Amino acid sequence: MPEGDTVFLAGHRMNDALAGKTLLRGELRHPRLAAVDLTGLDVLGVRTYGKHMFTHFSDGNSLRSHFRMDGSWHLYRPGERWRRPAHQARAVFEVDDRQAIGFALHDMEFVPTSEEDRLISHLGPDLLAPDFDAAEAVRRLTADTSRPVGLALLDQRIMAGVGNLYRAEVCFLLRVLPTAPVSAVDPSRAVALSRKLLQANQWRPEQSTTGDLRVQHYVFERTGKPCLRCRTRVRSDEIDGRFVYFCPKCQSG
Repeated sequence: MPEGDTVFLAGHRMNDALAGKTLLRGELRHPRLAAVDLTGLDVLGVRTYGKHMFTHFSDGNSLRSHFRMDGSWHLYRPGERWRRPAHQARAVFEVDDRQAIGFALHDMEFVPTSEEDRLISHLGPDLLAPDFDAAEAVRRLTADTSRPVGLALLDQRIMAGVGNLYRAEVCFLLRVLPTAPVSAVDPSRAVALSRKLLQANQWRPEQSTTGDLRVQHYVFERTGKPCLRCRTRVRSDEIDGRFVYFCPKCQSG
């Protein structure tokens, strides 16, 4: 699942490539949106919130796309070969010098720009927003202190942007198992760490939580490998149908 920093970077790249330009081709290959033709419209800009991306058009409407588990936006030069199969393309935008292709975007909506906020009104503060409200994120996180912290971190209604990667790494840095209750952690530190890790990677495709791109993660997808801190083998298990990664020695609870 793409994390908030992946969506943030994709949005900024899309904005740089498309904003202020006219769509020479604007197709939406989605069952609900197949009749929508965006050709001839100007792209006013692209913004992101958590894992949601909004592309604004000159007719006063916006396209919301959510990456879900396997969605992505790719940018190509005209005539360049796509890196994913054409049948996975759900959106095809073309301007004079770029193509933006949205692959495997199962969750798309075309709405008036003035109404787009209602689609994200249930979400918590965006971890990568300049005006991120840390106090509100802490308030939402501590609303149920008996909840497993690993589930709370993934809940976009608490704070928007954390996925499975950062869930695992934040729990490791907090020295608690993902199954430990929220009451076992300092909520302010949990929020601050989540924001810090996403910010560290928001301007690059590589995601490192260790500060070293050679060994990018402490525990995420490192099952059976030695913990970087104590050399105990990293373990994995499932919580609510998703894999979690942890060091059984460094993490407690």
